[in-house]
Amino acid sequence: MHRSRLMSILIDCAEEDFDRGVEFWSGALGKAAMVEQGGRYVAIRGRVGGDGGPFVVLQRVPAEERAIHLDIESDDVEAEVSRLEKLGATLKARIGRHVVMRAPSGHAFCVVPQSRTDFEGHAAVWQDDA
Repeated sequence: MHRSRLMSILIDCAEEDFDRGVEFWSGALGKAAMVEQGGRYVAIRGRVGGDGGPFVVLQRVPAEERAIHLDIESDDVEAEVSRLEKLGATLKARIGRHVVMRAPSGHAFCVVPQSRTDFEGHAAVWQDDA
């Protein structure tokens, strides 16, 4: 048995659009931005949909990689990767403890280790194959 849930929605922004992207998404969602000077990521404070909902994070990327992708948080990354592969996802890359996958629709997403303190109360429970 393992658990997982949608942890965050990442909006990938090119360097030249990054500050404007932070300003826009902060205003659009009505939430303050947690800006790290020169950092690769900026989190929009508060969760979308309230307690237990995903975070919105802007990420600096090369212009050709702009997209929106999801992070799925799991207490067992390998079991979650296996479950998602059975649904048709494919492995794209392993970056440290994060696994980058591609959905059958072609969209990239990440499976990441559990990190949020409210994980248990909001995660789906999956029965692993024996």
